[in-house]
Amino acid sequence: MERSLVLIKPDAVERGLVGEIVSRVERKGLKLVGLKIIQMSDRLLADHYAHIADRDFYPELAQFMSRTPIVAMCVEGLDCVATLRRLCGVTRGSEADPGTIRGDFALSVQSNLVHASDSLEAAEEEIRRFFGKDEIYDYSLSAEEYTYSSHEGS
Repeated sequence: MERSLVLIKPDAVERGLVGEIVSRVERKGLKLVGLKIIQMSDRLLADHYAHIADRDFYPELAQFMSRTPIVAMCVEGLDCVATLRRLCGVTRGSEADPGTIRGDFALSVQSNLVHASDSLEAAEEEIRRFFGKDEIYDYSLSAEEYTYSSHEGS
């Protein structure tokens, strides 16, 4: 099973959409194996956004992402990374398909409610950045037998 990181951004927290987003992830059949609310420090922001820290929009992004606490989720499931990306929708909320998180609730590029890892490699790195080993849990859901066929999953 793959694992991926989802960050519920300040705009979603401020708009009261945390429960809706968590619910959509769970209703899809993905399993929450880590969940916490955190305030992003300057160091965490610099690490997470190192690939764009030299861009002119980074200061505004850093200010946005540290405005309120965020919710970090470690999610597990079959093809988890790709599934979460489709569930979130494209980055620009105004272009995201209806039925996706961004398509239903966002219009912006920055204020687009969620971050989801874009590759398995990025997911592994991002999960280590946001979660300690003792904050991720390995357990089974009774509904897994209804989520996957016998030759999928586990």
